[in-house]
Amino acid sequence: MSISMYQASVPVFIRYLGNLRAILEKAAAHAEAKKIEPAALTAGRLYPDMLPLNRQIQLASDMAKSVPSRLAGTEPPKFEDSETSFTQLLERIRSEEHTSELQSHHD
Repeated sequence: MSISMYQASVPVFIRYLGNLRAILEKAAAHAEAKKIEPAALTAGRLYPDMLPLNRQIQLASDMAKSVPSRLAGTEPPKFEDSETSFTQLLERIRSEEHTSELQSHHD
């Protein structure tokens, strides 16, 4: 039985996007419950040399859209990387989940 790079990668991206979505949803609920300014979390870093959370989400999203697109021989969609709120980050992830699921059904 052979498996393509596409079959080996797209399900992994779909799973990790779902995990990122769940983490962001919990973080947004926590910020709301504790009355924490959401920007303090989305712009936060766990360590000074790390990128802020919103940038890490953008990079993870870029990987999830770029690899399947390249494997399919198409140009990946481009995003502005301007998301700063939980709502914007969640919308980006949902968009990527939808795109990755469509690509996996197309294969």
